This record gives sequence, structure tokens and C-alpha cells, in this order.
Amino acid sequence: MPTAATATDTVAIKPRYSSFYWIIFAASIGNALEWFDILIYGFFATTIAKTFFPASNATVSLLVTLGTFGISYLIRPVGALVLGSYADRHGRKASMMLSIVMMMAGTAIIALMPSYATIGVAAPIAVVFARLVQGFSAGGEFGSTTAFMVEQAPERKGFIASFQFASQGLSYLLAASFGAILTNTLDTASLESWGWRLPFLFGILIGPVGLYLRKHVHEGRSFQETKPEESPVRAVFARQKHRMLLAVGTLVLSTGTSYVILYIPTYAVRQLHLPASFGFTATVLTGAILTIVTPFVGHLSDRIGRVRMMSAAGIVFTLTIYPVFRSLGEHASLAGLMAMMAWVGLLKAVYFGALPALMAETFPIETRATGMAISYNIGVTVFGGFAPLIVATLIQATGSNLAPAFYLMALGIISLFALWQCRKTLNLR
Repeated sequence: MPTAATATDTVAIKPRYSSFYWIIFAASIGNALEWFDILIYGFFATTIAKTFFPASNATVSLLVTLGTFGISYLIRPVGALVLGSYADRHGRKASMMLSIVMMMAGTAIIALMPSYATIGVAAPIAVVFARLVQGFSAGGEFGSTTAFMVEQAPERKGFIASFQFASQGLSYLLAASFGAILTNTLDTASLESWGWRLPFLFGILIGPVGLYLRKHVHEGRSFQETKPEESPVRAVFARQKHRMLLAVGTLVLSTGTSYVILYIPTYAVRQLHLPASFGFTATVLTGAILTIVTPFVGHLSDRIGRVRMMSAAGIVFTLTIYPVFRSLGEHASLAGLMAMMAWVGLLKAVYFGALPALMAETFPIETRATGMAISYNIGVTVFGGFAPLIVATLIQATGSNLAPAFYLMALGIISLFALWQCRKTLNLR
């Protein structure tokens, strides 16, 4: 049974076959760049801690680095308000161009910044500033690009919007591949002095490609034929708070899982006492699964319903994540780590493959970019950006390596309740 659509989404446009994939690449490449930078920062957290945030205690240094990772998420809701509203009033394309330029600038600062040992306190201050620029940029990226994609092909929302998250899978694949190659080919001194900078430099190169692609796309017809809302932010907070809360709720399981996956290489080293390359290798597998499976899930969601697919995946995930982590703790090995990451990746792909289209259907076109941007960034900030820090702190406080499982189970319950409410109050299927 097809999913319910927003009433204002009745105008359908079927893009030419040749332009359809151009649209996908143009929209999703910014999200891929955002996630590549996020993942690289998280994967090399231990090295970045030594380079920019040295401390006498290694745990304190790592927690400061992960805290800086989380601080950048505090500005994401501000970026969502500014860039999301800009997209609803002036067009998705304009907002998409601005966000990718800002993301490139933040990445360049981190890649080229001298270490603390070279320039002192200016180094960590500059890195924090770069993370704030990236956070502001990322705040508007998801809402603008997802709105742009679903408005290009309203009859195939699930399929086209799924590439937003498939691009995340590709980012996992690329970032983890960098991590695996660098940790296997460079000695510790080389990795800490210059090797960690290579993936950031690669990230800078992605930006111009995204700018070129985005320059040559046009707004969807359904957006062009809609009268812009004078104040999208006011409209969302005044009339659509319930929709916003539901969008946040459906997101939390997906975003929490994303950031726990990001923490896995660090978790493998510190809690399981495995080589760093094991965590990266297992994450490569997860990235491949997310990249390949997600578009198929998006396509199926157009046919059988998004809420149904996501609810089934959420139930299985919530029930199985504890025994999966427990088994890994009892049998810590590369094979065990890869098996866990494959299972988590598969369930995550089924859950979040339909998520972008579901969030798009939660809001009308006039406030879609703003509503999605605010919802996405509240969810990501509260439940995702600080997830590595929360998990690391919980492990440190409780002494239990199962803390990530308990955190994800709690998020699963929240998301399942939100999905039930989407079906009950918004008639989404």
C-alpha cells in the first residue's frame, strides 16, 4: 500500500532519465561530504586529541576531543533555522550552494591547521571554530537537499530521498577505508604527524564537484508552483510543533546508531583491546551494506509503506542490540566485530532508507525545508552529536562495555512510539 502524501504534493514531475541521476548526485554529494568529515573526525579522535588537545591523561584528552565534536552540534539548530528558512523563501538550490561552500571552508581549516605543539592554544581554538562552521553548514544541508529531492519526483519520494542516507553509507565506506589503509600502512609517528590529514584533504576535493553539480540543477515544479511562506520558522513553531516532535522522534534511533557506529573504531581499541584496523575494517562492511541496501529499501517504501518497514526494523533492532553487544564482548575478534556491524548496518539500512521521505511527508511544501532542518538537527544534536561522548562517559562511569546497547535500546523505544503516532495522527503508512 503506498504511503500517504502531503496534500500540497499533488503536482508530480517525472524527470528525464538522464537528469534523474544528476539530481541525485547533486543533492546527495553535500550530505556525503558532511558525513565524510564527521566520520573522519570521529575515527581519528585519538590522534586529533594528541595533536590539538593534549592532556596529561589520555582519557581526559579523548573526552575533550569528543566534547569538541559534540559542541559543533550546538550550532546546528541555528544553521537549521537560518538555512532552512532561506531554502523555503528563496529556493532549495541557493541554500544548497551556500552550505557546501561553508562545509569546504571548515574542512580546509582542520586539514591545514598546525598542531598545538607548533602554534599553541590558537590550534584548538581554530579547530573548534572550524567545527562550528561545519555544524552551521550541516544544519541546513539535510532539510534543503531532501526537500529538493522529493520535489523533483513526488511519485518516487522514497527511492530518490533514500540516496540522502545511501550517501552516508558511501561516506562510511570511504572514511573507514582511509582509516584501515592508513593504520595498516603508516607507523604511529607518521599517522600522528601527517597521515591523519590526508582524508581531510580528500574531503576538500569533493566540494568543487558538489558545487558544479548543484549549479546545474533547477527547483522542482511543485516548489515553484507553491507560494512561499513569509516566515517559515514562525509557522513551524506556531502551527506544526506536533509534526516537528514526531519527525525528531522517528529520527533518534537512526542518528544514535550512526554515531555509535562512528565510535566503534575507538570502542574496539579501548574496550575490546583489538587493533585499530579491526574497527575500520568492520565499518567498511557497514558502509557497503548501507550504500547498497538503502536505495532498495527506499524503493520498497514507495510500494508497501514507510511506517510499516521502519516499525518492523525498529522492533528487531531494539530486541537484538543487547545480545549482539554482549556476544561481541564475550568473543572479541575481527569476525565477531564484522558480524555485529553487518547486522547493525542491515537493520539501520531498513530503518533509515525510508526515513527521509517520511520526514518530508510530515511537513507541507511551504515549510518543508525549515521543518525538516529543525527536526533533523534537534534530533542529531541531542541524540547523535553527543552520542560518542555519552557512550564513552557511560562506559567510564559504569565500567560496563554494554553501555552503547542500553543507549540504543532507549532510542529504539522513543522512535517506535513516534512511528505509532505518525500512523495514528498523520495517517502516514
